[in-house]
Amino acid sequence: MPTAAKAVAALAFALVAYFAAQGVKAPGVMPEGTQFGLFSEITAAIGFLCGWIVMGGLVGRGYGEAAASGLRVSVTILFWALLGFAIYDMVLLSTKLRYDGPMEAVLDVFNIMMVNGRRILTVEILGILAVGGVLAGCAAEWAGKRWK
Repeated sequence: MPTAAKAVAALAFALVAYFAAQGVKAPGVMPEGTQFGLFSEITAAIGFLCGWIVMGGLVGRGYGEAAASGLRVSVTILFWALLGFAIYDMVLLSTKLRYDGPMEAVLDVFNIMMVNGRRILTVEILGILAVGGVLAGCAAEWAGKRWK
């Protein structure tokens, strides 16, 4: 059921994910010549869904729990974004016949996730996710209290 808390959580976490994606585009994070395309927009959509589904159901427990839940949602966004883009990279590699079989392709998804995860483990990106997650969680809690 749609609520104001879910809407605020979805919009707030979409913004957090968008700004984190913009941080990934900073020079020195990803290899030179990386084509990003709709990376920021897709990541924002992942943030929107995670905010609505995960954080939307966790409001109403107080601001301390909201801050912790906001961090949880930021980690969830990070996981789903890494997984989604790793699957996308694997499909691109498989169309170039880089794998000997389907199992090798599936296993490479986790390798791609680890490589990309190590690349984006910077203070700036983790700071955006942590601070943004706490603030977005508190904003969702505020909306839940404000518009019951």
